[in-house]
Amino acid sequence: MAVTEITQQATRLDELIADQEAGFMERQKKSAATQERAREFLAGGVTSNWQISRPATIWLSRGSGSKVYDVDGNEFVDMHGGYGVMAVGHAHPAVVDAVSRRIQQGSHFAQPTEDAIIVGQELARRFGLPLWRFGNSGTEATMDAVHLMRAVTGRDLIIKVEGTYHGHHDSLQVSVYQEEPEIGPADRPNSAPASAGIPSAITDLTLIVPFNDLPALQRTLEERPGAIAGMICEPIMMNAGIIPPDDGYLQGVRDLTREHGVLLAFDEVKTGITTAPGGAIERYGVVPDIVCLAKAMGGGLPCGAIGGSREVMEAIAEGDYEQVGTFNGNPLTMAAARAALTIALDAAAYEHFEHLQRLMVVGCNEIIAEFDLPAYVLA
Repeated sequence: MAVTEITQQATRLDELIADQEAGFMERQKKSAATQERAREFLAGGVTSNWQISRPATIWLSRGSGSKVYDVDGNEFVDMHGGYGVMAVGHAHPAVVDAVSRRIQQGSHFAQPTEDAIIVGQELARRFGLPLWRFGNSGTEATMDAVHLMRAVTGRDLIIKVEGTYHGHHDSLQVSVYQEEPEIGPADRPNSAPASAGIPSAITDLTLIVPFNDLPALQRTLEERPGAIAGMICEPIMMNAGIIPPDDGYLQGVRDLTREHGVLLAFDEVKTGITTAPGGAIERYGVVPDIVCLAKAMGGGLPCGAIGGSREVMEAIAEGDYEQVGTFNGNPLTMAAARAALTIALDAAAYEHFEHLQRLMVVGCNEIIAEFDLPAYVLA
């Protein structure tokens, strides 16, 4: 393709984007006014930096099933799902009923309620790990996993995969969205801080390996014998698109970490509950020492969980690592999670997910073929 043609296409693309953004803003007048009001009291005019988007933030009013509605009354098919949280759909009747009944009986005690037992039992059944604790986000879950691996082994170093995001705590805000000069060579990535405010004294404790690269992992383990507490990874890498593990990769990671006395944690905040009832653990048949959950588990309420083997979780039970939090096992969250896991996300729901996936794969492939796009579908 000639340079002139590429330039013309780029110019046309800019024109199309500008036209679509103008139409979008015309439909978003109340959202725009709400945004202006928010800037006076909310940093950046939003509640999370990821909500700052072009051409403007969409302020939502409600959701129902697969649809969401903004403050201007516009209806959208929700292909976002609150970062994958809303696998049950918006305002699922079972979740609404469970939370409505629970709120009338009290919303917070800092003491456990029976729903926590049912949720733990269901997660143990799904993931094959017997003991569980709860938190309030995926960040908390992966933070607890790191602390727990260090507490159990008495070691400081952690391995994570280049380009993965495990929440915004210091230990794992390393090598996430780095610029090319920072990331280092492909086979030996740098431990680069992923945001401001992360001291080098902490990033130096986090070792980076590429995904789907067992030789690099083996080398890293062999270079620091007896110093590495654990490895955390997404069994299906999500932060750079969706990158599945190569055949045998997860089992290889499991074998290598065991060989070197290193604990293994799967971050299933995104994949857990969604890719299968038992997440990637069920899908690939590889069981780590610890699994981290959040998002879809809570049916739309803030949630987090870690599950682990009896040997690892005994460190919590015995107080060697104090996994604590005022809102851990909050009654509203546990009621919603129980409804999501035992009612909403049943066998029929997963069959429906598979059906939707097939429709999307076929539809995307048809569009790619029709317009001869340089793309492919990862099914």
